[in-house]
Amino acid sequence: MDGSQTLVVKLGTSVLTGGSRRLNRAHIVELVRQCAQLHGAGHRIVIVTSGAIAAGREHLGYPELPATIASKQLLAAVGQSSLIQLWEQLFSIYGIHIGQMLLTRADMEDRERFLNARDTLRALLDNRIVPVINENDAVATAEIKVGDNDNLSALVAILADANKLLLLTDIAGLYTADPRNHPDAELIAEVKVINDALRGVAGDSVSGLGTGGMATKIQAAEVASRAGVDVVIAAGNRPGVIGDMMADLPVGTRFHAQEMPLETRKRWLFGPPPAGDITVDDGALTAILERGSSLLPKGIKAVAGDFSRGVVVRIRGLNGKDIAHGVSRYNSDALRMIAGHHSQQISDILGYEYGPVVIHRDDMIIY
Repeated sequence: MDGSQTLVVKLGTSVLTGGSRRLNRAHIVELVRQCAQLHGAGHRIVIVTSGAIAAGREHLGYPELPATIASKQLLAAVGQSSLIQLWEQLFSIYGIHIGQMLLTRADMEDRERFLNARDTLRALLDNRIVPVINENDAVATAEIKVGDNDNLSALVAILADANKLLLLTDIAGLYTADPRNHPDAELIAEVKVINDALRGVAGDSVSGLGTGGMATKIQAAEVASRAGVDVVIAAGNRPGVIGDMMADLPVGTRFHAQEMPLETRKRWLFGPPPAGDITVDDGALTAILERGSSLLPKGIKAVAGDFSRGVVVRIRGLNGKDIAHGVSRYNSDALRMIAGHHSQQISDILGYEYGPVVIHRDDMIIY
């Protein structure tokens, strides 16, 4: 349908529970009603849902369990099924089918798995099915977890090629200070640039119910807006919040999409955590930032971490500041051997070569 948009709605645990120990079904059905209204108007809706552990605790009658990762994964395994049943029941009121997708960061960091997840997600949307997505907490280890559903929702927005991302939480948006401790704090209605001052404002405000505070929402907004997605942080209990956001009415804090978003083939680079660091000299830094050059071995001063070729690594200046992320064409051991040398020497030093550049400009995103 002309004018239709793709919206990702992320619902935090505090929104789903209303601050209690139980899922607030009356409130969730109201959120579903708003989504169903947009769906009926031709828009494509994706739900990123928290609450599996809370649902598991409720389903099992709030058992006393040891404070271990295994206990949390047990609760997630139990709660995920009851949580998805709830979403299915509520959307079925409006005759809408849902499809469950459980993702981890590992699904984002491998390009083939990224593309497979993207194809599945888009197939659901093309068939008017609402994807309901959560992190696969029952099996995910710390190494492959995204860690919070704010950042997961930003990656999902990239997967879905979404127009808008709505992060629903228990406060009305980003304030100049934590409004729970500073009554004179003011709501920041619009953000055009995310900088260190703004990150400082976000602080560590957290409700205590979920894993993400305002700082993770800022991270998510930065990732999604760089990829061309409008992001809004708003209160989940605000009447009509989802429809108002889609209508571009003043709601919460809006982060504007960058006008020149990353091309699609580079967006998956946001998914993986860097496998290592490459420190470059000032000449290489200037070439990358000002001339749009690829990274050559000659400009490498140091390599940190052990990684294989084809993974995402971080490029840093001599001052330690992040410059870019990119896919390395050589593993860490090979890079240490060719660092500081000219490209034509690669074959003589290693006995093989994968081309003259370490990270090609097409496989790099600049920070």
